[in-house]
Amino acid sequence: MKKNSVISFFAFVLVGGLALQLFFILKIALMVVIDPQSSAFQRSEAYRITAENTGSEWRQKWLEYDAISVHIKRAVIASEDDEFATHDGVQWDAITSAWERNAKAKEKAERRAAKVKNPESVPQPKIFGGSTITQQLAKNLFLSGERHLFRKAQELVLTVVLELFLSKKRILEIYLNNVEWGEGIFGVEAASQTYFKKSATNLTPAEAARLAVMLPRPKYFEKNRGSSYLVSRTSTILARMPDAQLPQ
Repeated sequence: MKKNSVISFFAFVLVGGLALQLFFILKIALMVVIDPQSSAFQRSEAYRITAENTGSEWRQKWLEYDAISVHIKRAVIASEDDEFATHDGVQWDAITSAWERNAKAKEKAERRAAKVKNPESVPQPKIFGGSTITQQLAKNLFLSGERHLFRKAQELVLTVVLELFLSKKRILEIYLNNVEWGEGIFGVEAASQTYFKKSATNLTPAEAARLAVMLPRPKYFEKNRGSSYLVSRTSTILARMPDAQLPQ
């Protein structure tokens, strides 16, 4: 009886897992023609903002791909994923490199913590992701912010499905309209209106580069707009933008 129960449990888990994958596949297939109304990350942020009563205004407005400035497309590709137009969704070398850098940073932090009386005072090491634009979109659309092996595996599966069903242009369009640019600020149109008081259609190269640099830490740079890193990194991305290859 116990053996049958174990078999039934694993069968239930397997069927549930397959059903979840089918659900994800159907949602992604619909995105060929239907714009996603929200992402898992946006819903979690909306809940947090409401629960914490931050008073932040929710800002988001969809902009069609052709209406989005070519400069922000080039800037985001140059900053986040310079081989976006040509890779199959995953850059394995970048993932391996990120894992190695994270392991070294963790080891260094542990050595520092072992030398002080208050280990909690040692800041946590910066986490390097190595994720492509497609991987970031997969994570934001469907997954939680937790970091564990299963979530990463699910992210890779979703990345493959996104690349299978959607064109590169569509992936970039959905990404630019859903990515976070500050507290309650989602999508390039809301970001452009918030920071430059203009539509994302009319962004200049310098403005686009600045927005792209904000992406890894949008809430931080929203509060630290005069950051020296933001200024210097913007110049770097601005110089790279002419070489950024847009999807065809």
